[in-house]
Amino acid sequence: MLLLFVCLILGTLVARYAKPPAGIVQGINWWVLNVALSALVLELIPKVSFDPRLWFLVAVMWLTFGGAWLLFGLLGPRLGWSRQRTGALILVCGLGNTSFMGYPLMEALHGKQGLALAVVADQLGCFPVLAIGGIVVASLYSGRKPELGLVARRIFTFPPTIALLIGIVAGLCGGWPPLLDGVFAPIGATLTPLALFSVGLQFRFHPGQRQLGAASWGLAWKLLLAPALCWAMGAGAGVDGLVLTVGVLQAAMAPMVSATILADEYGLEPTLANTVLGAGIVLSLLTIPLGNALLG
Repeated sequence: MLLLFVCLILGTLVARYAKPPAGIVQGINWWVLNVALSALVLELIPKVSFDPRLWFLVAVMWLTFGGAWLLFGLLGPRLGWSRQRTGALILVCGLGNTSFMGYPLMEALHGKQGLALAVVADQLGCFPVLAIGGIVVASLYSGRKPELGLVARRIFTFPPTIALLIGIVAGLCGGWPPLLDGVFAPIGATLTPLALFSVGLQFRFHPGQRQLGAASWGLAWKLLLAPALCWAMGAGAGVDGLVLTVGVLQAAMAPMVSATILADEYGLEPTLANTVLGAGIVLSLLTIPLGNALLG
């Protein structure tokens, strides 16, 4: 946990005082998402034993996103929100930071076993939700037509998705030889410090008076209501142990950085999206350990 705080604070300080070169965030994010995450997937996925309860890790991601769409789709017209504001909240509060923050936090709280489950939730759950549901919502609420070809390309050309398929095959064949494990592990280990450093570099929190109400609704859903519903679904279906804990905590993660970028690209009130992102990152550093303690 100390490593997480140090990297996050270091990124914030560097962004404010050190004048980092232009494009540093994009460069770090490219490495984290395409290289470090792919290596981590290749290392961990062959070691994940099949468990019928793994469906829960995927279902919580869809429940969180679908619930946000339903909640804010109903609240928006009643509270006088614009379509852009409604779409922004659906995106940033329906999608969690299950990789940049989820991986480090799950590893800190539950070791390699928790990290492996976090990878399943992120790669099989959250990423498809972003690629499919995120693009559809962004297009609908910005007045554009969803491009199904773009969605398919994003899914099947994303390096971690390819690594996931290769990792599943490797697991079925008995896993990697130790020599390759010794390559994947140190490359994948760069994900945690660089991901949190990148989050720190991008941290922004400039709430306006007109944003506080919407931001409060969004964070209440993302950090409290969504994980509570996911816990109820899992407990009712007989899911328990580490699968239940990791699934609920991944649902409770701070808003996703990529969803905020997507909201910006589609003109869905970027200032509100960044405010919710910044506040969610800070609050989740308290709510995730607290939720973990409550879940036992």
